[in-house]
Amino acid sequence: MKSLNFADWLERRWVTPSYAGWLLLVLAICLFGAATNSMAGWLYVISGISFALLIIAAILPRRSIRQLELERFPIQPVSAGEDLTITLRLHNNHKQPKSLLQVWDLLPSELGRPQGKAIELVPPKDFYQWSYFQPTQKRGVYHWQDLQLRTGTPLGLFWCRRSQSVPAKAIVYPQVLKLQQCPLVDAIGAEDQDRIYSDRHYQAATEGMTKTLRAYRFGDPTRLIHWRSSARFDQFMVRELEVVTGGQELVICLDSGALWQAEIFEQAVIAAASLYFYAVRAQLNVRLWTAGAGLISGGRSVLEALAAVQMNEAVQHELPQKIPLLLLTSRAESMTALASHSRWLYFASPDELSLFAPRSALCAGLMVEHGKDLSQQLQRPPNFSQGSLAKA
Repeated sequence: MKSLNFADWLERRWVTPSYAGWLLLVLAICLFGAATNSMAGWLYVISGISFALLIIAAILPRRSIRQLELERFPIQPVSAGEDLTITLRLHNNHKQPKSLLQVWDLLPSELGRPQGKAIELVPPKDFYQWSYFQPTQKRGVYHWQDLQLRTGTPLGLFWCRRSQSVPAKAIVYPQVLKLQQCPLVDAIGAEDQDRIYSDRHYQAATEGMTKTLRAYRFGDPTRLIHWRSSARFDQFMVRELEVVTGGQELVICLDSGALWQAEIFEQAVIAAASLYFYAVRAQLNVRLWTAGAGLISGGRSVLEALAAVQMNEAVQHELPQKIPLLLLTSRAESMTALASHSRWLYFASPDELSLFAPRSALCAGLMVEHGKDLSQQLQRPPNFSQGSLAKA
């Protein structure tokens, strides 16, 4: 092990002999010893040529790596399960071509094994571009910076390796489930439903707030044709109605300050992302809250926050008050402070299923069982309604 570490250190700082290099070095020493004992001139010549080859082979790899620069392209975010596209470019700023090179991208262990590429030739004052696809399994924000150049040119007797620091950042978003319905979110703001007007009310009416007029397209309802404008323009003109949404406010709260089981916390992160985008499609004024980041809005910002969130993080922001909340938690006691207009999503470990009884909760909620299909569970009605909690 020590010899391997020494060879690695020698290769990074200077050069290290390959197997063929060690073999030629031993042969050259033996020939020189035989020449000294026998005083044979031809043995001196062979040993001298061997030593000369070793010296040249030790100098050229270091010179070959000089004036080579590595560039890294920005990495586009992906969702867990998709492949990252990582692109590198090797620039040869020398007037001579560079050949027989290896490039290694030292990925973090959580992302995968180091990736390497053999490059036969880089022309002078030119570049070589290399792209590869790295599979992802788990969400996260990954940082790394080490790229390595390695060569044994021209004879392969010595290896030389040099590192370059080229920072990289890869964001792997959590998976977002496509929910067709979610009664837990749909029930938020039901108390104010009488005061809410949506675009569906306007579409169902023959009179409404007209935003603009446009040409008729196949499939448009005939009741929306504006006959006066159609007669004036000599073609059918259709009214576009103003879209008015209810504007219900909702905050999806991920209890990241609690201590979770690792697999259950990953389920909760997926649920938070899926519920957020379902609420966006439902035209709710939705935001995300975590203990470390606080209130966040906007699809990209929410995905980046959920990619970086960790369980048991420091609570830097208090839970919002006087706003309808949807709390995702693994602590039963955290649901007692929720108001009646809020909802909860409790992630129970297998040994807690028979013991869970939210008697002190004032609002309805849903218990998510680990090991079952998360998408189906999120689309179910609440397990515990306000009426059942009141009877309990």
